[in-house]
Amino acid sequence: MTKGFMEVFPELVLEQEVRALFEKVKVERVTTTRQKDLIRVYISCGRLIPKAVIFRVEEEIARQLFPNCNITIKIQEKFQLSAQYNLKSLLETYQESILLELRECSPVEYSLFKSAHISFPDEGKLVLEVPDTVIAHERCPELVRILEKICCERCGIPMEAAAHYCQPKENPRKAEEEIALARKVAMIAAKAGARPAAADYGMSQEQFASVMSGGYSASGNEGQPQYAGGQDGTACNAAQNADSSAAQYGAAGIAGQNGAMPGDRAEGSMQAGGMDDGYEAYLASMGAAAHAAQEAPFEGGTVVLAKAAAAENGMRPEAPAAGQSAPAMGQTAAPAAGTNGTASAGGRNAGGQSKYGKGKFNREGRGDYRRGVKKSDNPDVLYGRDFDEEAIPIEEIIGEMGEVVIRGKIIAMDQREIRNERTILIFDVTDFTDTMTIKIFTLNEQLAEVKEGIKPGAFVKIKGLTMVDKFDGELTVGSIVGVKKISDFTTSRMDHSVRKRVELHCHTKMSDMDGVSEVKDIVKRAYQWGHPAIAITDHGVVQSFPDANHLLDDLWKAEKEKRKAAGDENPDRNDFFKVIYGCEAYLVDDLKEIVTGDKGQVLRDSYVVFDIETTGFSPVKNRIIEIGAVKVVEGKIVDRFSTFVNPRVPIPFRIEQLTSINDEMVMDAPGIEEVLPEFLKFCEGTIFVAHNANFDMSFIMENAAQLNIELHPTYVDTVGIARVLLPHQAKHTLDAVAKTMGVSLENHHRAVDDAEATAEIFVKFIPLLEQRNCHTLADVNHLGDSSPDIVKRLFSYHAIILAKNDVGRVNLYRLVSESHLTYFHKTPRIPKSLLMKYREGLILGSACEAGELYRALLDEKSDAEIARIVKFYDYLEIQPTGNNMFMIHSDKIENVNSVEDIQNMNRKIVRLGEQFNKPVVATCDVHFLDPADEVYRRIIMAGKGFKDADDQAPLYLRTTEEMLEEFQYLGSEKAEEVVITNTNRIADQIETISPVRPDKCPPVIPDSDKTLTEICYRKAHELYGEELPQIVVDRLEKELNSIIKNGFAVMYIIAQKLVWKSVEDGYLVGSRGSVGSSLVAFMAGVTEGNSLSAHYRCPKCHYYDFDSPEVKAFAGNGGCDMPDKMCPVCGEPLIKDGFDIPFETFLGFKGDKEPDIDLNFSGDYQAKAHRYTEVIFGEGHTFKAGTIGTLADKTAFGYVKNYYEERGHRKRKCEIDRILQGCTGIRRSTGQHPGGIVVLPHGHDINEFTPVQHPANDMTTDIITTHFDYHSIDHNLLKLDILGHDDPTMIRTLEEYITSDALENEYNDENPFDATKIPLDDKKVLSLFHDTSALGIKPEDIDGCNLGCLGIPEFGTDFVIQMVQDANPQSLSDLIRISGLSHGTNVWLGNAQVLIESGKATISTAICTRDDIMIYLINQGVDSALSFTIMESVRKGKGLKPEWEETMKEKDVPDWYIWSCKQISYMFPKAHAAAYVMMAYRIAYCKINYPLAYYGAYFGIRANAFSYELMCQGKDKLNYYMKDYKRRSDSLSNKEQDVLKDMKIVQEMYARGYEFLPLDIYKAKATKFQIIDGKLMPPLSSIEGMGEKAAEAVEEAAKDGPYLSLDDFRQRTKVSKTVIEFMSDLGLFGNLPQSNQLSLFDF
Repeated sequence: MTKGFMEVFPELVLEQEVRALFEKVKVERVTTTRQKDLIRVYISCGRLIPKAVIFRVEEEIARQLFPNCNITIKIQEKFQLSAQYNLKSLLETYQESILLELRECSPVEYSLFKSAHISFPDEGKLVLEVPDTVIAHERCPELVRILEKICCERCGIPMEAAAHYCQPKENPRKAEEEIALARKVAMIAAKAGARPAAADYGMSQEQFASVMSGGYSASGNEGQPQYAGGQDGTACNAAQNADSSAAQYGAAGIAGQNGAMPGDRAEGSMQAGGMDDGYEAYLASMGAAAHAAQEAPFEGGTVVLAKAAAAENGMRPEAPAAGQSAPAMGQTAAPAAGTNGTASAGGRNAGGQSKYGKGKFNREGRGDYRRGVKKSDNPDVLYGRDFDEEAIPIEEIIGEMGEVVIRGKIIAMDQREIRNERTILIFDVTDFTDTMTIKIFTLNEQLAEVKEGIKPGAFVKIKGLTMVDKFDGELTVGSIVGVKKISDFTTSRMDHSVRKRVELHCHTKMSDMDGVSEVKDIVKRAYQWGHPAIAITDHGVVQSFPDANHLLDDLWKAEKEKRKAAGDENPDRNDFFKVIYGCEAYLVDDLKEIVTGDKGQVLRDSYVVFDIETTGFSPVKNRIIEIGAVKVVEGKIVDRFSTFVNPRVPIPFRIEQLTSINDEMVMDAPGIEEVLPEFLKFCEGTIFVAHNANFDMSFIMENAAQLNIELHPTYVDTVGIARVLLPHQAKHTLDAVAKTMGVSLENHHRAVDDAEATAEIFVKFIPLLEQRNCHTLADVNHLGDSSPDIVKRLFSYHAIILAKNDVGRVNLYRLVSESHLTYFHKTPRIPKSLLMKYREGLILGSACEAGELYRALLDEKSDAEIARIVKFYDYLEIQPTGNNMFMIHSDKIENVNSVEDIQNMNRKIVRLGEQFNKPVVATCDVHFLDPADEVYRRIIMAGKGFKDADDQAPLYLRTTEEMLEEFQYLGSEKAEEVVITNTNRIADQIETISPVRPDKCPPVIPDSDKTLTEICYRKAHELYGEELPQIVVDRLEKELNSIIKNGFAVMYIIAQKLVWKSVEDGYLVGSRGSVGSSLVAFMAGVTEGNSLSAHYRCPKCHYYDFDSPEVKAFAGNGGCDMPDKMCPVCGEPLIKDGFDIPFETFLGFKGDKEPDIDLNFSGDYQAKAHRYTEVIFGEGHTFKAGTIGTLADKTAFGYVKNYYEERGHRKRKCEIDRILQGCTGIRRSTGQHPGGIVVLPHGHDINEFTPVQHPANDMTTDIITTHFDYHSIDHNLLKLDILGHDDPTMIRTLEEYITSDALENEYNDENPFDATKIPLDDKKVLSLFHDTSALGIKPEDIDGCNLGCLGIPEFGTDFVIQMVQDANPQSLSDLIRISGLSHGTNVWLGNAQVLIESGKATISTAICTRDDIMIYLINQGVDSALSFTIMESVRKGKGLKPEWEETMKEKDVPDWYIWSCKQISYMFPKAHAAAYVMMAYRIAYCKINYPLAYYGAYFGIRANAFSYELMCQGKDKLNYYMKDYKRRSDSLSNKEQDVLKDMKIVQEMYARGYEFLPLDIYKAKATKFQIIDGKLMPPLSSIEGMGEKAAEAVEEAAKDGPYLSLDDFRQRTKVSKTVIEFMSDLGLFGNLPQSNQLSLFDF
């Protein structure tokens, strides 16, 4: 009695397709052995089941149903196949399964069957044509028996098999293999001291010399290096990788050393050199293995031959697998020398314990702090004692295992001072198998000595005790006995080929989360290897070009210096190493027409709408099994055609699943030779119509050609029409379109039903087309001309585009721009029509397996289609087999089942290249630099959710030798052609170009020089009268001369226009950076601060005073700090002006430094300012400055940590830190600079400089950014920094509040409050920086804060408040200095703070801003130019040169000043600080004099976490919450810290006697605080969970009248239920009922 397979195994979970297949399987019986270790399941099925599926199901049964049992499952299958099967079709379908089965059980028979030529002379007869060898005669009978058993007994197909023995074919590579092996052995012998001679190898002297130089070729190409090699494990491959044991063991010995098992060696040799040769190699390898095993170490029951051979010859074993751990980028680590593969090392005995006993260690090694750092005369000892033990790999250290020795590279270092004048030196050491943190305790006085040798980058060997660190809980080596320096033990690959290849397909970190190597590292490696060029081809982008170009410039400069030092001439730049700029595009074929073969027909013609079902996708390989058609005349269905077609081959299971057509249904049907003529007769005089017509027509055309039927049809594709008429539909499959058009489709994937539905759809399409003025088929075609919507929905292929010259570069940028701006859909797509438009200067390659050509070959498209594709490209591309190994395991790719299949695909491409005269190039498709770097991509891909992330293809940059060896299956000559000749041929066609223009292209504003001069002098005369002071004239002339001479006037005019427009619209503008140093900027109205020295001026009679002793006393300070004074001429109060800021800090000492005018606009006005730039320069001439978002350390740490944890591996933090270095910097997205605007001058195309795109590829925004990071092009195009800032918004809001009727004062709409008129010498404002008296409160009222500057920009943080208290400012100038200190790095802490506390300096004399240094040094008598140079060096953290220090001392500069300069890392410009402080001073003035306006503005603009619940329920509730927050101060989240900061301002407001009004849902604004009856009403957005959009909806809904209920409120406002409940708890709804329904109880 039989049962269904899934009945027998109901709990077995299988993939959907496999399960569907096994649901048709019957289980005949199940047996087991007495030992219960083997279960046999006997099954029968009417379907052929591939052996790979059988094996997979066996594994799943064992894994799922017997998880902890040592049980083997064997499925014994028997098939009852349909009559469609014959011997030939069976072998065609089942050959891969037979090979798989033979490979598992009979390797020799597998090799025989795989290499045999199979023929079928008669029905039921099979002949195997095999080489006439001993092995073949011996094993062929067994192979025949196996084949007969499989065909007859398993599959029920009667057959007779016979072997035909023929003369073995001459192996053209055999001579080359022998020569390559001889050369290798001779070289090894020479290294060993022997003198090999030509006679030893049976060669002439000339041949021997050529072999030894690498130039001999069996094919006769003198002087060209030839490389022989075979597939996995061939003798040649072994020879190329062999070491010195080759001299002892020969080729077989080499095979043993390379880790190949004897059986593997035999198989490889059979393939390489014929059966007899293979048999001899097989026996030899068995002997070699036995010999090596005599002294091989024994590891867990496995003899490790490779390690034994290496140990015997004093060699290092091979490096550990890259997948286990990541070596340094660009390096490959060898395991610890001398370990010999044994378990004991580093002082441990064979049992793994310390020689001092378990858990014990040598107490002599603990070190004595009071003695010297070194306790050995050995100069290699850096710390502690000498030792001789060999190191063990760090990854082998598991737990506390006693004393060990490790070696590695120091990759990070830190130090921490502890008590008793001691320091812990903490450093991470890696041997590239793992990483460990080491800690050494040392006296402070010995620290410098210890750090001399123990430093990042050093290679060291360390002996100590394994222990778990008490602080971080991680295993480490402590109680350090000694540290020794050692040599670098890593090895780097080199390219030794005489002629070098060129890599034409290379990805960098700019390929979206795909490439993991820096472009600079890739270019540098190709240059170091001597390659003449390398192409950069990231996926769809070109953002790595600038970095590649910068490195190329550096390499060029270094080469020139090298030539100069050698006394040689400079090399020709065009003959120098070349970077080829390109990209791997996502190409869309939009050239296919909706109507093919148009002959002028009208739309309302006669049509045959048809559909076919087939056995597969290839019109060449697969067969038609059903044709269904309907005839449409004048829009009506008038006739039908339907028939099955006997394919005379079995119908695949998946086709049966899809169509429900099986073998029985077609067996009695006519063949295609009968059906096709009948069908074509039915179609006479009509136009063909089909859904996806190219597919259906390809089968019709191919079969017509095979039957010699001439056919020139016109056919229409309804998919193309659907894309035009239904552009917003996501899918345009037949069922999706039928649903949209209201057409019934009951039996989808049956030809007759699909044809009927397609006909109805087409009939409905006709009037829709006519509505679009389509009356002919030509009109329909024009309607389908490429459109973005269509392109976005078409399938995309990869294609390589290389820029041939500068014209090509610009065209490439145009393509990249359009692909991002117009055609982006998941990826940036380039339609072929666009590529054709901009093809000049471009070279097009067919790319990888995702390319159009490779896909067409996989799908076995017709020859005509293949020819069409090949002709489109300039060169064809093939890649190493390892790149495409994933295809073998993919269920979606049926035509690739072995390495041989992948190689055959490459052979096809090579033949196509020869046929169509297209060069074929071999590329690596580089995604990482070295084999070991795959771990970084593995981690990234796993983080993106790829299930096959751990199966990384070998996408690394290969040497010429590696690539020649890879492609030896093409033959040596062809391998050299595709690897070297053709890649160089492509590179030679490409000119040396720069990816970014080297010249400056500023925008042009007519007469900008003249306009700027007029504006400045007009303003100067307004301030200083008709006759200007000489100091003003001199400064203006000096600045204008520099500005105009260097072409910077246009920048000033642009800034002037923007600022004037903002001020005109009511928004002040603050300046950033050092632009405030420029008097021209002040006179032009760009900045507010007058950079002249302190002085008095009269606004009425224009009296001025720059030179009186009273004024001179304020040199270096602001004029506002001077005492008030009346004009001696007219008696008016004098204006105190000037901040004394030198111009040199802005444009440099020579006035030629590129200006950077940064402006702080109100955040509310920023967008308007950006739009105004377009008004100034014209539409299409301004772009947002683009940025590139990459994977940051924190995110990369998460990727690495999660990767290992998900796989059950725990990695130390230091190891994660090491690995993440290879994962950071990978491009994730793009963005925009917050305020950067790039200006394109008229007469230029932006693509001359950079492509453009939408930020983050957001197709819903109209913002366009530069594709390159703006830093890459800031030397070409003008970048304006139009930044948004809170201070101008605060000022604007304060002006509105103070002017409004809500506050009682003298201001109104006719007399508005003007913040610019606030005096900068107000005593009350200055008092805020000393106490709280101006606010009318005491420190205890505001949680003990002694100052009143809480909430004042620049001075409101705890850090700056403490700085203010320490500095004790007495004037506005002192506040500017404090602002400079707070923004600098290492300027206050450990520097000025120490000097002020010690009394060596005051806030007025300490270095606070960069300008202070230059002014002070000039006043001390130091040369002006040198003073400027010193300032620039110090402000950048570069310190002082010894000669500068000497000069400073000669000019009596005090030692503390020199010391202070040397501590500084970064300094703020005085102009920037002055601009900030002026804004802050005005806000502080309003805080004192208009408190409600201030608090309303602060809470509405600067408060980040204002909460109605926490802050508006009264003073007591606030204090309660503040106590809770302070109690938890150490554990507060970032948001809670913001809440506490805002609470302090609210507490201050309450202390000053001001309160909040309860929030009124009818009166409250969405985001703005309101002043009502002397109180503040918070906005709706202050309610927890109420976002701005929701708040705006509530404000708008309130205008429609009172709410009837909570339900009404929710319906009108769309506010969430959670927020409504929260508002109800706060009592904001009063007595509002829950719903609108009335109840009897309401009356």
